[in-house]
Parts: sequence; structure tokens; C-alpha cells
Amino acid sequence: MESSCSKALLVCLLERFQSVKKLGDSALSQIPDQLLNDSVGPETNSVAVVVKHLHGNMLSRWTDFLASDGEKPWRNRDGEFEVGDNFEPQLIRSWWNEGWELTLNTIGSLKADDLQKTVYIRGESHSVMDALLRQLAHYAYHVGQIVMLARHVCEAGGIAWQTLSIQKGESLEYNKRMGYEQSREDKN
Repeated sequence: MESSCSKALLVCLLERFQSVKKLGDSALSQIPDQLLNDSVGPETNSVAVVVKHLHGNMLSRWTDFLASDGEKPWRNRDGEFEVGDNFEPQLIRSWWNEGWELTLNTIGSLKADDLQKTVYIRGESHSVMDALLRQLAHYAYHVGQIVMLARHVCEAGGIAWQTLSIQKGESLEYNKRMGYEQSREDKN
């Protein structure tokens, strides 16, 4: 892959990771501390548990990213899903920030030539590009869970939720505000 193309890809990937974090930030900013440990059922994770899992994954994957297996021997993945006592809100939010700081700093430090390198996750080889895409999909999946859980527990608690995307029924108006107008005939 050409160096300029690789550099552009790294910039794009970093921006995608940042946008996933921003979506999670927006959901977390709406959920009151007292609801972070709530779930929608006995077999469902809370926002706190999903954040704990992301934190563990991020620390494991991005610590010595190019030099050691992404599944560190010190990681306790199963423990990431154990609720135990309710987690303190400050701890949950610090897990979120610490995990994302390491993730974004590591991705931001990669060079174009790094995309051709091989990294390992649980002994399985991946190109750096594949490992990045794998983690992007994983984090987007869990941030989607956080958004859904946060919205549910907020609404169940009588707390108004501000949508994080275009409001239902407002797509055309949104497109007009953004300077994009497309007639229905153009779509066909």
C-alpha cells in the first residue's frame, strides 16, 4: 500500500474511532450516575459492565500493540462481566476515559508502514489494518449497546432522552439544513 494512501487510511480510522467515542460520550453524558449500574433484565449488562469490558479490552489490545499479543495474560475477560458490588460512577467514567485515551493515543502514534505489520490476538495473526478494523467494529457494537441501555434506563427512570441522531421524521429537514436536497425521483 502506498505511503500516502496508508497515511490517509490511518487518519480515517482515527476519525472513526473518535466518532465512536463521541457517540458513547454523548450517551454517558445523559445518564445520571445513579443509573449507570441499572440493566434491563437479570441477564443483561448494565452500562457500567459494558464500560468495564471495553476498558479491559482496550488496555489489553493497545498496551504494547505492535510488540505483544493483544490478549494479555493479566486480563480477566470473564471478570469484566461480573457485577459484584455496584461500581462507583467516578470509577466507571475513569475506565471509559482511560481506555479511550490509550486507544486513541496508540492509533494516533501508528505510522503508514505499521499497517503492513502483523500483530497477534489470542495467538491468531492479523495485519495491523485488520486488527484496527476488528476493534473498530467491536467498539461500535458495544457503544451501540451503551446508547440503547442508557436511553432505556433514563426513560424508565422518567428522564428525558435527547436523541443522538436525526429525529424520527426529520430527515428531509435535516438534509435541507445541511445543504443537501434530493428529490425522491433522484433516488431511483
